[in-house]
Amino acid sequence: LVGRDGHLTVATTRPETLLGDTGVAVHPEDERYKDLVGTTCRLPFVDREIPIVADDTVDRELGTGAVKVTPGHDHNDYERGERHDLPILNILEKDGTLNDEGGPFAGMSREKARKEIEAQLEELGLLERVEDIKNSQPISDRSKTVVEPLVSEQWFVKMEPLAKPAIGAVKDGTLKFRPERWSKVYLDWLENVRDWCISRQLWWGHRIPVWYDEDGVPCASVEDLELGSAHPETGKPLVRQDDDVLDTWASSWLWPFATLGWPDDTADMRRFYPTQFLATARDIIYLWVARMVMAGYELLDHLPEEQRNPFATCYIHATVLDAKGRRMSKSAGNGIDPLEMIEQYGADSVRFCLISLTREGQDVKLAENRFEDGRRFTNKLWNAARFVCSNLSGERGAGTMAEARTFEDRWILSRLDATIAETTKALDEYRFNDALMGLYRFTWNDFCDWYLELAKGRFTAGGDSQDGVVVRGVLARVLGDLLKLLHPFIPFQTEVLWQVLHDAVGEELPSQLMVAPWPHGIGIEHDAEAEGRMDLLQELVRAVRNIRSVTMVGERKPLVAIVNAPSEADRAVLAELEAPAKGIGFLESLEIAEAAERPPSSAVGVAGGLEVFVPLGDDVDLDKLRGALDQRVGKTRKLLEGTERKLSNDKFVQRADPEIVEAERARLGELGTELELLERNLAGLGA
Repeated sequence: LVGRDGHLTVATTRPETLLGDTGVAVHPEDERYKDLVGTTCRLPFVDREIPIVADDTVDRELGTGAVKVTPGHDHNDYERGERHDLPILNILEKDGTLNDEGGPFAGMSREKARKEIEAQLEELGLLERVEDIKNSQPISDRSKTVVEPLVSEQWFVKMEPLAKPAIGAVKDGTLKFRPERWSKVYLDWLENVRDWCISRQLWWGHRIPVWYDEDGVPCASVEDLELGSAHPETGKPLVRQDDDVLDTWASSWLWPFATLGWPDDTADMRRFYPTQFLATARDIIYLWVARMVMAGYELLDHLPEEQRNPFATCYIHATVLDAKGRRMSKSAGNGIDPLEMIEQYGADSVRFCLISLTREGQDVKLAENRFEDGRRFTNKLWNAARFVCSNLSGERGAGTMAEARTFEDRWILSRLDATIAETTKALDEYRFNDALMGLYRFTWNDFCDWYLELAKGRFTAGGDSQDGVVVRGVLARVLGDLLKLLHPFIPFQTEVLWQVLHDAVGEELPSQLMVAPWPHGIGIEHDAEAEGRMDLLQELVRAVRNIRSVTMVGERKPLVAIVNAPSEADRAVLAELEAPAKGIGFLESLEIAEAAERPPSSAVGVAGGLEVFVPLGDDVDLDKLRGALDQRVGKTRKLLEGTERKLSNDKFVQRADPEIVEAERARLGELGTELELLERNLAGLGA
């Protein structure tokens, strides 16, 4: 707005910078100032005529809508000044006092000049009003004082020629990002890159390789120049080297090849450059990643162009946040010290936890109790491996399909072969979470919960029989390959267990796991017959376990089970599996039928295509069980209704993490199945 006596009123948080103004900017569509654009106004104290220009970046609602432009002391004003060709004035000395451009305030400190200017504006009748406001001030990490923007002479690198081959590397597939979406961040920066200021006014770092003669004429040199030697152009003696040092990134962009002996043509350089893989954080995609690529193409001109890109894949890893999704920091007090977690849970448990939580492209919400998952898994593996090794007696560990005699041997070897292939493929594609979770399921479920339980009786009771030898050979083979597969994820425990396995099996195994070859698989096709049999056995045992859970009958109490299996083929297989089913399910007897009637006062379990009835004995208090089931039905129904409400909320589905939404949908299905089973069991108990 136009103030008293026709003055143009502007707002400022730093009155002393009025002295460095070289223009006033207004928004081109601001009706208050349209007629003033293209005219000039006179600056108080220094009697300078400055133009009024129209600029789209002016916020019409901020202050008076008229913005003073001080290109020498404000980043935004510098850009506005460039657009409108405004001159740059520096009003400050490096000690923070005003220089000769400060007019009557020259020699004063910023703080004193600020107060003097405010007082004189008031005296001249030019002060509209003073307000207390909150504004952002950059503070130096080192000195803890306000940072004063100051135009100064710096060294720059022209970036456009450097950016072109680095852009091409991504567009032609020479450089790939995982997840791929981060390539857009990389390209956006390079395609809009500005010249790079590489000089810093610090006392540490690589010193700028520029020397000056007595007239201040610069000379850049790859080799160090002696002070007093002749300037290569002027012939005058060199008197000083530039005091500035290189920006951190102007040193670290050399890392991929400087570490290999560059600029010399070394054996390491020929062997290790280019590398294959870089893992880093999203924050430095343009600060470091893009600059390393540019340096490779620019500085390694002795290599063919297709060999200059420093790495084939750039993997952008997740950021570890606290349980509420906030960045961890000391000031917020929400950090988790990994050394403390390692001390409490063990290094492998910490590694397992972090990898298991980190899905590609998603940040990690981490709470201390999540490390318990890692400890449980490593304990499970430790106990299983030690148990197996304690029962081996020099087996070569060459378990093969030809040696396998039982369906469970063939099943575990078939599952092992598939797991090796899946893990190898996931690691080749940098899907670390998928690789680990596949190994988790194979280790915990297939190997420990099922195969070991089925095999225990054979290798303890079989002794030196052929069956005992075979099952121990299969166990040694599976355990050995499993330790190899898990080694990248939990290296410390697997190395220790490998030594135990090595002692039990003999010298055939390499003495150290870290140099053992990656498992190649057994070279078999998927054994559908063995896996089908195991699926059927698992369905039966799970149905029995569901009954134990519902009725709160002890885990190892012998039960009588009646199985309804509509398929004749399934009934035939179940009949053959009666012995292992009774053993692993802790069953006293097993009756297999096509469509048996449900006995009175019995519990029911369902899994897959099987329906299992278990008559409840006289030792079960039916009234008490009925009351407990009734409570569980009510609780489960409430949980089901709550989950349904959550998933029917569009805001939750759209805003929550995809994995959380998917977990809620899976939970909805589980609760529905649980409720149906509880209601069937409650109904079967009668009034």
